[in-house]
Amino acid sequence: MNKAKRHEIFTRLQEANPNPTTELKFSNSFELLIAVILSAQATDVGVNKATDKLYPVANTPEAILALGVDGLKDYIKTIGLFNSKAENIIKTCRILIEQHGSVVPDNRKDLEALPGVGRKTANVVLNTAFGQLAMAVDTHIFRVSNRTGIAPGKNVLEVEDRLMRLVPKEFLLNAHHWLILHGRYVCVARKPRCGACTIEDLCEFKQKNDYQ
Repeated sequence: MNKAKRHEIFTRLQEANPNPTTELKFSNSFELLIAVILSAQATDVGVNKATDKLYPVANTPEAILALGVDGLKDYIKTIGLFNSKAENIIKTCRILIEQHGSVVPDNRKDLEALPGVGRKTANVVLNTAFGQLAMAVDTHIFRVSNRTGIAPGKNVLEVEDRLMRLVPKEFLLNAHHWLILHGRYVCVARKPRCGACTIEDLCEFKQKNDYQ
């Protein structure tokens, strides 16, 4: 995969979707943070169903903290790992109130210090809420990066580092959204939709002819 190919790949992805964003529903950085914490090993659709009920009742650190762990569980019990997520979210709300004036921090160090927030979650918040250049590598991005040859790597951090170095700078802000959506709807895990792919001729997946 060379520089010209990568540039053309992201040019096409941009033309197909000029303003990509997360499929999680949110109206501010705190709602996004909570939704991303909930989204670990869960679908965006499932998270949105839960937050559609939660946020009208509680969408600030103070309001969710007031629900308590058991009260929060009632809203998120349809989501995988809801017990540990409820405990982490309550702890996170307390830290936001006590240490950050109820404001979501806009830096990696403080975000990753919050319970339930790992590197991927921090990257989503930094990129989507604060417009910072960051690459939240999930299973979709990891698969697409390796399968296409855009930025192959043996682990998530390796793929993240390579994407940050190799994606042309003018596309870097939105790149993780394009790659996630491409992996979710086109370059799917079991049977990639190569025949319907806008970057098929640029992709270096050796078995793509099997999926025409």
